[in-house]
Amino acid sequence: MPTASPARSPLRADLLLLLVTLLAAGGWIFSKEALAEMPPLLFIGTRFLMAGAILALFAQASLRRLSPVDWRRAAGVGLIFSAAVSLWVLGLQHSRHLGESAFINSLGILLVPVVARLLFGDRPPRTTWLALPVALAGFALLSLNAGFRIEPGQWLMVGAAVGFSLLINANSRVVQRVAALPLTAIQLVVVGLGLTLASLVLEPWPTRLSASTLGWFAASVFFASTLRFFLQVHAQGLTTPSHAAVILMLEAVWAALMASWWFGETMTLLQLVGCSLIFAALLINRWYWVRRLFKGR
Repeated sequence: MPTASPARSPLRADLLLLLVTLLAAGGWIFSKEALAEMPPLLFIGTRFLMAGAILALFAQASLRRLSPVDWRRAAGVGLIFSAAVSLWVLGLQHSRHLGESAFINSLGILLVPVVARLLFGDRPPRTTWLALPVALAGFALLSLNAGFRIEPGQWLMVGAAVGFSLLINANSRVVQRVAALPLTAIQLVVVGLGLTLASLVLEPWPTRLSASTLGWFAASVFFASTLRFFLQVHAQGLTTPSHAAVILMLEAVWAALMASWWFGETMTLLQLVGCSLIFAALLINRWYWVRRLFKGR
C-alpha cells in the first residue's frame, strides 16, 4: 500500500478529522432543532446553497480553471448528492431517536465497496463480506426495537445510506479530474438550488422564524456545513482516503452521545446492541486500516 508523502502530516490530519466528526455530529443536533420550524427541503436547500456559495469564494481560482466537462461531471454528482441528502433530512424529520438514525446512516460507509462491485466491477476486500452480516444483524435488532417493523425514519435513513455510498463512489472517480474544494462547492450549490426550488413547489414556507431557529440554521450553515467541509477537504489532503474513513466513522458515536446529552435520549438494550453491531461492522470492514492506525501510534 502507498505510504503518506513527506508533505502529509498524519497527526495534524487525525486531529482535523476528529474535529470534522464533532462538527458533523453537531450538525445532527442543529438540524433537528431547526426542523422544528422549517420544512425539511427548505432547510437543507438553503443551508447547502449558502454553504456552497461560501466555499465557492475560497475556490474561485480553481473554479475558473475547470472545463465545461468538469462542470458537468461535478454537477452530475451533485444530483446524486441531492437525492441522498433529501432522504437524510426527511429521515431526520421522521426520526424518533437521533442516535439510532446516525448509526443507520453510517451504513453508507459499509456499502461503498458493495456499490463499487455492482456498478464498476471493483472487487471488495474480504472484510466487507464479513462485515455485512454483522451490520444486517444490527439493523434487524433496531427494527425489532420498533415492534417487528421498520419505521419510516429508518427506511429513509437506509435510503440515505445507499445514496451516500453512490455519492462516495461517484466522487472518487470525478475527483481524479476535479480538485476536492471546487468539486464540493459545485455540489453544494447544485444541491442547494435544486432542493430550494423543490421546496418552493412542494412545501409551505413559514411566514416567520424564531430567533432560536435562525440561530440553529446559522450553526448548520457555518459550522456543520462550511467549516466542516472545508476542514474535511484540507485534512483528506494530508492523509490517505482509507485512513480518513476510519476516523470519520466516529461521527455516529459523537451524534449518539450528543443526542443523549442534549435531548436526553436513552437506548434500550436492543438499540444499544444493534448500534454496537453496526459500529463493529464498520471496524471489521476497515480492519486493515484500523490496525495501521494503531500501529502508527
